[in-house]
Amino acid sequence: MNDDIPTGERIDVTAETVAALVAEQFPQFADLEVRRVRQSGWDNHTFHLGDRHKVRLPASAVYLSQIDKETVWIPRLAPQLPCLVPHPVAVGRPGPGYPFPWSIWEWIDGVPAERSAISDLGQFAEDLAGFLLALAQRETAGAPLAGPDNFFRGGDLGVYDQQARQCLLQLNGIVDTARLTKVWHEAIASRWQAAPVWVHGDIAWGNLLVRDGKLHAVIDFGSSAVGDPACDLVINWTLFDAGARSRFRAAYDIDHQTWQRARGWCIWKAMLIIADNLQDAAVVERERAVLQQVMDDLDESRS
Repeated sequence: MNDDIPTGERIDVTAETVAALVAEQFPQFADLEVRRVRQSGWDNHTFHLGDRHKVRLPASAVYLSQIDKETVWIPRLAPQLPCLVPHPVAVGRPGPGYPFPWSIWEWIDGVPAERSAISDLGQFAEDLAGFLLALAQRETAGAPLAGPDNFFRGGDLGVYDQQARQCLLQLNGIVDTARLTKVWHEAIASRWQAAPVWVHGDIAWGNLLVRDGKLHAVIDFGSSAVGDPACDLVINWTLFDAGARSRFRAAYDIDHQTWQRARGWCIWKAMLIIADNLQDAAVVERERAVLQQVMDDLDESRS
C-alpha cells in the first residue's frame, strides 16, 4: 500500500488501469474486456472482466480489511447457505495507477432487489429471513469481530449515540423527533445477550440479487463479522411493505429487544442521510418515508 495516500481519501481508477493490472498479474485473463459495472458500490470500484468475472478494487484504505475477510471467510460460509454468494478467484497486488490490493471474483447474474424486480415481496422476505438464519448458524470460531473496520455492524449501536442525538437536534421540525428519540433510547438500552453470530453487515437492496423475480444471491460481505444480528434486520423497513414485514418478522423469529435495536440501526442511518442531504428534497422524502415505516410498524406491533 502507498503510505503517501491519506487514510480515508477516495481514489478513482479507470478501466484502462484495471486492464493493465489484470494483464500484468493474471495474463490468463488479459484478453477479456474490462468495463465498469452499471451500478458500483461505495466501498469498492467494480468492473466486468469479460462475461464471467468481475474485478473489485477498494475505493480507499478504509476498506482494505474487506479483501482478506471476504476471500478467507466467504468460501467457508458458502456451502451452508441457501443462495449464491460471491466466489473469489484471485487477489492482485498494488501496481501502476492503483496503490492497494484488489481481487477477481466470479460474476453472478442478477439485478438489484428493487421492488419492481421482485415477483412476490412476501416470499422474498421469507427467503431472505432464511438466508440470515442460515448465516447466523455458521461456525464463528476465529471469525472477525465487529469493530471500527466494519463500522461496528454487529457491534454496540451505542457508539453512534452522539451522532444520533446531533441528528435529532438538527432535524427538529423536519421529522417526528419526539417519537424517534423514544425509539432511539429503547434501542441503545438493550444488548445482545446470546453468543455472537455471523452477520452480513450491509443487507441492502443493492446487495441482494434477484433472478426470475426471486432472491438469487447475496453479495458484498465486506462489513460482515460476528456479533449482534440486529443490524441485518433494517431491510424490514427500507424495502418491505406491511405484508412483507409481517412475513419477515414471522420467519425471522427473534426476541423483542433485537427488533428494538434493529429500529435503532434503521433510524440512525435514515436520520444521518437526511441531515447530510437537506437540500435534496427527493432524498429527504425517501428517508422520511423509511422513518414513517418504522413508526407505523411500531404502532402495529403495540396494538
